[in-house]
Amino acid sequence: MNAENPIKLLLVDDHPVVRNGLHRIVELEPRLSIVGEAATMLSALEVARSFSPDVILMDVRLPDGDGIEACRRIKGFLPETRVLFLTSYADNQFVLAAMAAGAEGYLLKESDSQRIVDAIHTVLGGGTVFDPVATREAIKDLRSGGGVNPLEALTVQERRVLAEVARGRTDKEVAVALGLTAKTARNYLDRIFTKLNVHTRTEAALLYTQFGGQRGWQESVRW
Repeated sequence: MNAENPIKLLLVDDHPVVRNGLHRIVELEPRLSIVGEAATMLSALEVARSFSPDVILMDVRLPDGDGIEACRRIKGFLPETRVLFLTSYADNQFVLAAMAAGAEGYLLKESDSQRIVDAIHTVLGGGTVFDPVATREAIKDLRSGGGVNPLEALTVQERRVLAEVARGRTDKEVAVALGLTAKTARNYLDRIFTKLNVHTRTEAALLYTQFGGQRGWQESVRW
């Protein structure tokens, strides 16, 4: 996305005060263009269809449903739209549900404006952003058990694939980076999901973020 193209942003929150406050982030990033607002799940779906936003700032609780279901449905018809949850709920079940729905991020409403802007750029770049306070317990649920690094279950090549996925690369980009076919890269990713007991790239990337920095594992993915 270059300087000439605005970043289309959709705000989904049932509190007008919150939505009005989020308008201030435009002062930090002039390329942000708030193309719509929604206070319910139904209106979020309608506005998303109408404007195809690049990023959606989504609350978890909505009057006629929840942001998790809205995220899941929107991803069904706008798979390239990034969904960044912005909520006051730090419950690990919401975090895990957001991951399963395909969200790229989960921040708490106490995040300052710059943090939100930085997160928007991160998810647009293919990365993920999960608030450490909100994800602490979720990470425990994702771990394969005890004090063991769950990534130790992966082969060296699977670790290399996961490292590329955590950088936000698509299957095709992973294949090019590692000299594989796209099908082979996908097969590796399927095995990674099974071994880590996760269902989405976001969940796998979160585990990488938490455990991939450990020295022994980091050394094992070097060429």
